[in-house]
Amino acid sequence: MQSISVFEIIKVGIGPSSSHTMGPWNAAESFLNLIRRSHSISEVKEVFVEFFGSLAKTGIGHGTDIAGMLGLSGENFKTIDTSSIDSKIETIKSSNQINLAGEKVIPFVYGKHLILNKEKSLDFHPNGMIFQAVFENSETLSQDYYSVGGGFIATQEENSLEKHCIRTLYPCHNGEAIIKYVNLLNLNRISDLIFLNEESWRRKEETEKEALYIWQQIKECIYKGVNREGTLPGGLNVTRRAAGLNRKLLNDKIYKNIDEWFQMVVDAEENFVNISKWVSCFALAVNEENASFGRIITAPTNGASGVIPAVLMYSQAFTEFNKEEDIVRFLLVSGEIGTLFKKNATISAAMGGCQAEVGVSSAMAAAGLTEIMGGTPGQVLMAAEIAMEHHLGMTCDPIAGLVQIPCIERNSMGAIKAITAANIAIESDPSKARVSLDQVIQSMWDTAQSMNDRFKETSEGGLAIAVNVAEC
Repeated sequence: MQSISVFEIIKVGIGPSSSHTMGPWNAAESFLNLIRRSHSISEVKEVFVEFFGSLAKTGIGHGTDIAGMLGLSGENFKTIDTSSIDSKIETIKSSNQINLAGEKVIPFVYGKHLILNKEKSLDFHPNGMIFQAVFENSETLSQDYYSVGGGFIATQEENSLEKHCIRTLYPCHNGEAIIKYVNLLNLNRISDLIFLNEESWRRKEETEKEALYIWQQIKECIYKGVNREGTLPGGLNVTRRAAGLNRKLLNDKIYKNIDEWFQMVVDAEENFVNISKWVSCFALAVNEENASFGRIITAPTNGASGVIPAVLMYSQAFTEFNKEEDIVRFLLVSGEIGTLFKKNATISAAMGGCQAEVGVSSAMAAAGLTEIMGGTPGQVLMAAEIAMEHHLGMTCDPIAGLVQIPCIERNSMGAIKAITAANIAIESDPSKARVSLDQVIQSMWDTAQSMNDRFKETSEGGLAIAVNVAEC
């Protein structure tokens, strides 16, 4: 089993879905590179993409079709001006053309060159897609891809993770291994072990720099979210709530920039009710941005992108554990816990329901918070176990295929559960725990395999059926 860097789990992304937006976008980029290796972009006459299974069933609401078109256009979701997305898609649809890789304009008719096949699923994974290029000499090139969660893609032949992963000096593929190496190396904190393993990718100074960059992106995303009013796109007419809640909590005080806003949050009245409202506000802000094709931090997925930001912001605004070192250690431990779920279960809602997204993110955040609160390695793993234990079996049932209801509120709930799990663990003796993190991860995977497919990001069960709104 190969190791995964924490920054493959926690990274810059774009909404609304890591599996259904970022994954297809990455697949389109991969297919363009495949074309370049065998031919050239200039030789392409036509290109086709067909999405299957879960990707097709919630494709419109998740922006899967948009991601496919922008990816084929050569756009990068890390750098694209998100305010330009609508106009770029309208240009493709109205002109019936696409500028492939930004190098050659070719015919592209929505519904012919891009198809959402809701009747068929590919065997390898529910999130399947097939790209095909037809060249001027009538040769064809075809490749299947699978979006396996968190923006990661795979083919049946090889997993794209392989180009990112190497074996670390102290491979930690489960909780038991983490404790083993912490004890073997006589370390006091799990983050000390992660620092050592991350040196397989970069120097310690670079790891710290990347973590602080992630933190800055988190703050900027929350700030955008608490300053945007209106209705979310997609047709459900969901009203943004973070801005109103932020305004109420700050008593309508005026601020000029993100630093002034953050200081006002820090100085705000601290009581249980207000702090819990702030945590919800932070989570809502991120996920409202996510629902609007905003740039967010995928942690470990987009559907769960509000949990870790909310808990980390809570620690920085309302606790004594608010130094830069705490930010770095929080993110390192959170990311490492995410790798355990990625390697031993799933972080794909199409495979495991929402327990694989909000549940995993809550476990990650609980572990990170416990780490900076001074918890022992055993308490850190215990916090992750507690958080996941109380998300087991959670379905993924987005109304109209949009990452809005119940997804946005679930992030607030996941953040609160993470804080609660950390508080319980920090006051507990892990040696007396009856359930280990490894056992709860295995239980989550068993639950995922037993779960009816209707509750795995298909919009064919749960709230998606009870509310009875057609896909927008």
